[in-house]
Amino acid sequence: MPFIPRQEAFTCEHCGKRVEPIEHGSYRNHCPHCLYSKHVDAQDPGDRASSCGGMMKPVALDQRSGKGFVLIHTCLKCGKQIPNRAAADDDLASFEQIF
Repeated sequence: MPFIPRQEAFTCEHCGKRVEPIEHGSYRNHCPHCLYSKHVDAQDPGDRASSCGGMMKPVALDQRSGKGFVLIHTCLKCGKQIPNRAAADDDLASFEQIF
């Protein structure tokens, strides 16, 4: 199944802040404030087929050629790891405060 783009506002279940979609160029799948995500996709980005629903903690920050900064999230419920491209408005300084 291919990538399914989703532009959806949500309330972060980790920090409680309202998160709006990115206006230009990409899709948001994590909170730009605390950097947490939620395990909602099973096989492909945007499929919303996961029954897990666990919170995904950012555990690593990597810089990849052509992709910029990438957050590595680990599900606190099932342990699945998923890389997610950082958005321009992400508070990457908060990554250091997580640990």
